[in-house]
Amino acid sequence: MFRETCVRCRRPSDSCLCPQAAPMDTRTRIVLLMHPMEWRRTKCATGRLTCLNLSNSEIIPGLEFDGNPRVRALIDNPANYCVLLYPGENAINLSEGTFPTDLLGNRVLVVFLVDATWACSRKVLALSPGLLTLPRVMFTPSSPSRYYIKRQPHAWCLSTLEATHQLLLSLEAVGLDSYQDKTRLPAVFEAMQEYQVKRMTADRRPRHFNSCAPGKPGAQSSDR
Repeated sequence: MFRETCVRCRRPSDSCLCPQAAPMDTRTRIVLLMHPMEWRRTKCATGRLTCLNLSNSEIIPGLEFDGNPRVRALIDNPANYCVLLYPGENAINLSEGTFPTDLLGNRVLVVFLVDATWACSRKVLALSPGLLTLPRVMFTPSSPSRYYIKRQPHAWCLSTLEATHQLLLSLEAVGLDSYQDKTRLPAVFEAMQEYQVKRMTADRRPRHFNSCAPGKPGAQSSDR
């Protein structure tokens, strides 16, 4: 049976998750480098939900980003200070309460996030080595992922929406941003999962349902 679909969030109209309020403003520009598998999904994943709720954000689909015109325009713009959110030995841990503000100056902080599974994100970085030459930032998650309808490869792995939420909390803590509504992104994330559980129950095809309650193991792999 045909179901009307929202053109913005790509979800069925009866489960539209488009925000009722205007997207939140942030000083930081959030740029999602979205793997083609995420981009082609007919249903809205956490990356699209993130950008629907943040005014200063965008999605750039692809695999090889070093020569991408939009990525190059952001990096080459002298008004921007571009960083990559990705853990590593040389990454600045925002959770430790420090950031080299002298390097930022009056420039706009632009944070690139790879929106993909962890396996696919490694492929993106292998094909886009220039991204790894950018300054890198990370944070220590304040809690494990609450993506209970899908399994994360490690407790510290987060969905894209959760990672953005934690990033904004960390940026506010070091004085780089003002995170106005700290409940909004988690609420959207929970609503997305609640609807999925209801659908699986109603359809009586519980392929994943045994793993879909909070705290139960064995769900499927997820995006970041």
